[in-house]
Amino acid sequence: MKYDVVVVGGGPAGLGAAVEAKKHGANRVLIIERDRELGGILNQCIHNGFGLHEFKEELTGPEYATRFIKMVEENDIDYMLNTMVLSIEDKKIIALGEKGLIDIQAVAIILAMGCRERTRGAIDLAGYRPAGVYTAGAAQRFMNMEGYMVGKKVVIYGSGDIGLIMARRMTLEGAKVEAVVEVNPHSSGLTRNIVQCLDDFDIPLLLQHGITYVHGKDRVTGVTISKLDENRNPIDGTAREIECDTVLLSVGLIPENELSSDTGVKLHNTTKGPVVNNKMQTNVDGVFACGNVVHVHDLVDFVTKESRIAGRNAALYVLNKTENNETIDTEAGDGIGYIVPQQIDTKLGEEVNLFMRVRNIYTNRKIVVRDGDEIILQKKRPHMIPSEMENLKLSAEIVKNLKGNISVCVEEA
Repeated sequence: MKYDVVVVGGGPAGLGAAVEAKKHGANRVLIIERDRELGGILNQCIHNGFGLHEFKEELTGPEYATRFIKMVEENDIDYMLNTMVLSIEDKKIIALGEKGLIDIQAVAIILAMGCRERTRGAIDLAGYRPAGVYTAGAAQRFMNMEGYMVGKKVVIYGSGDIGLIMARRMTLEGAKVEAVVEVNPHSSGLTRNIVQCLDDFDIPLLLQHGITYVHGKDRVTGVTISKLDENRNPIDGTAREIECDTVLLSVGLIPENELSSDTGVKLHNTTKGPVVNNKMQTNVDGVFACGNVVHVHDLVDFVTKESRIAGRNAALYVLNKTENNETIDTEAGDGIGYIVPQQIDTKLGEEVNLFMRVRNIYTNRKIVVRDGDEIILQKKRPHMIPSEMENLKLSAEIVKNLKGNISVCVEEA
């Protein structure tokens, strides 16, 4: 089997990239999805809040996915479901599907595998291994897609967005959410989710607290929580037990990049995703990446925006209309955790969106972009937190005149 562009992953990033590749001249486009249907994580996100940037209206996750699935079908884009990509070498893809092993040759490949949740083993949670401990995303799928109620008295560990949304979801289904426990001095989720999912339902958020023990052998019977010091060690005399039958873990997401590594794609130490330039191209010729496989996004609308860049440039690569020009690096300075893209091709002549996260909570500061010693852009920010992504636009004029590597840092306003 031969295709111009093969997209690995049929979630929002993969769907958007495939549609864009087709629109820009790639004749044969294929999406490979390991699940039973297209849409990815959106299928289990039945709450609204999606599409405000992309469609200028508020949609649920399945509604957002359906719009792109219709675009895939209208553009005669092929897709394989229940199919797992095993390896990629020299743009030759080996996949395992319903018809056995499949051999596919691609001209360009777009990696859009998304991310996975950190599990109990990843955070070394003490206690036995009773029933009732789930990742928040697994519980969300059980409830919203399979129709199973996972528990009645719940403690949520971690305040990532999925955990916050599940606090509201469990409450609406009749469960009692005893608390959301967060080890950091700030939430890991969006402020709007704190307000809409916790504050509106009187669910307590316990910052700088940790679960030190999960009680129960056959089924969870409760957890012991303690207040933590600045080194995340339990403070003596602060331990207390909360009775519950379910613990949901919302303790971080990890880009799904085992396949990327095997393909020879260079990964970034902080994002754990591919190092990409402003074409969303990796260090491997003809291999592009987009969405949560590159870095974990706040909004699916931004995933779609990124996927369009990957899809368009993959198509241009197929048509031999793209050049591998020299790139400059983007460097995360004081107060900045990471920046995507990590490289910029200044010859493209297009504006560049820099996505980044700050390291700490900042009030009344500014983000400063420098080309060497010269300040080329600065934006004041009244409030910044690590859980909310920052976005700076470098105009085409600024990009064209860049002389060398650029640095971004947080400074006093």
